Amino acid sequence: MPVESGNSAAARQVKQKRKSHSLSIRRTNSTEQDRPGMQRDMLEGQDSKLPMALRSNLLDLFGQIEREFENLYIENLELRREIESLNERLAGEGQTVDGGDLSKGALKTKASHSTSQLSQKLKTTYKASTSKIVSSFKATTSRAVCQLVKEYVGHRDGIWDLAVTRVTPLVLGTASAVNSIKFHPTEQMALTASGDQTAHIWRYMVQLPLPQPPADISASLDDDVDFSDKDEADGEAEGPNECPTIRVATTTLKSHQGVVIAADWLVGGKQVVTASWDRAANLYDVETSELVHTLTGHDQELTHCCTHPTQRLVVTSSRDTTFRLWDFRDPSIHSVNVFQGHTEMLLRVSPVRSISDGQRETHLLSRGMCQNGFLTEEASQLVSPLRPITTVTSAVFTVGDNVVSGSDDRTVKVWDLKNMRSPIATIRTDSAVNRISVSANQRIIALPHDNRQVRLFDMNGVRLARLPRSNRQGHRRMVCCSAWNEENQACNLFTCGFDRQAIGWNINIPALLQEK
Repeated sequence: MPVESGNSAAARQVKQKRKSHSLSIRRTNSTEQDRPGMQRDMLEGQDSKLPMALRSNLLDLFGQIEREFENLYIENLELRREIESLNERLAGEGQTVDGGDLSKGALKTKASHSTSQLSQKLKTTYKASTSKIVSSFKATTSRAVCQLVKEYVGHRDGIWDLAVTRVTPLVLGTASAVNSIKFHPTEQMALTASGDQTAHIWRYMVQLPLPQPPADISASLDDDVDFSDKDEADGEAEGPNECPTIRVATTTLKSHQGVVIAADWLVGGKQVVTASWDRAANLYDVETSELVHTLTGHDQELTHCCTHPTQRLVVTSSRDTTFRLWDFRDPSIHSVNVFQGHTEMLLRVSPVRSISDGQRETHLLSRGMCQNGFLTEEASQLVSPLRPITTVTSAVFTVGDNVVSGSDDRTVKVWDLKNMRSPIATIRTDSAVNRISVSANQRIIALPHDNRQVRLFDMNGVRLARLPRSNRQGHRRMVCCSAWNEENQACNLFTCGFDRQAIGWNINIPALLQEK
């Protein structure tokens, strides 16, 4: 009978010992050529409704897990040998360490490390889903704090601007056929800016309808008349219910050579300022309709103008990436400060000579003409030179010493009038910002966006809420303007847009600030 050598016997003992551990180690140490055959044998020996490809994929994943634990087991064995040798060394010095407990702790630590890596991978994989869940919770909170109260409809075109009176009775003015509307601070007068190169001052008188007594239906019970037909007959007899129309303006302000895009009252209401596409702003005397000053200096068309609520200060914004602060507090000196804070710009192509027909054309950039933020070689041959088109869409004063400016570069910046070198806060959004407004008491900034959203921020740039919007409520087109009216508890924020409607919102400001 043949006798095994010492080496072959030792190898057989090691092989039997390793087989006694687990199936995972046995499968892991098999050759890569045998693994597909083993998988096929396992698949054929088990009944399952899963497709063969899916089962193979699962087996591959389980094999990876088994290899991971096998590596942990081998490392644990090596650590145990090191601990035993350390115990022997310490025993010679009169100290001992519980090797068994420590080895278990090492295995547990290693497994915990692997578990943390798996957990981190899962977090990264499902980050998008988690973000959606969190956003849904935020939307629920916003609906509880910000509620739609009323929709004002009736315009046949988009609404560019709106304003709310500062005196009773409360009047909401919307500008659709004109570009801007502002109410006098103390009297029932409205200032509008129009595309006919003029601004008008209108005097109005609001007469609230008297409450009508309930109709006496006792006499009509004996009449054999269908109520639906009777209502239609009554409606035809009374005629359409139309609002009174003011067709003659009190004052007409002329002198601009372009579209008047905005206008506002100076403090006290004795003077008004207008902003135009002729790159100038004009200061008028209300009583005499005379031009007092022409404010020039902007390189492009003006987009907005605003006055300080308590001081003789004016801020004008323009398409030239700047807004200018005009100081009329000293009658003899009219200073001006220029601020260029919105420089995170897009690019506009200047008129260039076309390669095809030699005529001057404007070539607009498209996504295919840019790669990694740079122009392609073909685009660089077509366009020259490039200049910024960042537009400061609006700049408004707060009750304090701050100016808030918004731009189509998707940023809003808060400035301190005492130090205008750099903004004290910058708000970055995902859409262009239109005519913003700041509440007088709590100084909350309402941002109307091109993407139909309206967001609320504080003066530190912290986002407070987003007004709820869905298919059933909210704006369905670009939101053009926002206006606060904190004196009205039921409806303290108004917005308007290109969906031809204005919306009144109830913002629970104490709850909003408490959530912050």
